[in-house]
Amino acid sequence: MNFLEERIVKDGIVKENNVLKVDSFLNHQMDVALLDEIGREFHRRFADKNITKVLTIEASGIAIAYAVAREFGVPMVFAKKAKSINIDGDMYTAEVESFTHKNKNQVIVSKKFLSENDRLLIVDDFLANGCALQGLISISESAGATVEGIGIVIEKGFQFGGRSIRNLGYHLESLAIVDGMDPVTKQIKFRKQE
Repeated sequence: MNFLEERIVKDGIVKENNVLKVDSFLNHQMDVALLDEIGREFHRRFADKNITKVLTIEASGIAIAYAVAREFGVPMVFAKKAKSINIDGDMYTAEVESFTHKNKNQVIVSKKFLSENDRLLIVDDFLANGCALQGLISISESAGATVEGIGIVIEKGFQFGGRSIRNLGYHLESLAIVDGMDPVTKQIKFRKQE
């Protein structure tokens, strides 16, 4: 078991409807030492790529992307879920559906922050059905940027998102892949990885 799987077993909570709560250490209260370790691990896995920016989606991906971008020594950009009065100029947009929140959002990135010269590492906390990732890929393609890789902290391997993204030819690395969860016994089955 790797460092993240151990933490999920220790502090994650399995709920009904394929929900895995990790809010005590990853996406509400954040364990900054764990985030640093996640950043180092993604840097190790994508060290051979010439990453110029790390891209994520608000809100849970921001802290993870920060840790990863710091390891690469590059800026991080996050897609916003709402346009505010201080965002001006042209935007890249995509519609994404949230598995957790059961809603759709129009996400935006200012065109001044992504270009055809960028080589992106896309990161996020969870991968279930892949809708958020497909939105970020769409924004990247609109900018003419190259997606060098995708880093996911926790992938729900029993849902189709990971398979569909890999079938599109992207280099996808997940630190923990959950192949099954039982809300009655609270057991979590992880996929063996190298």
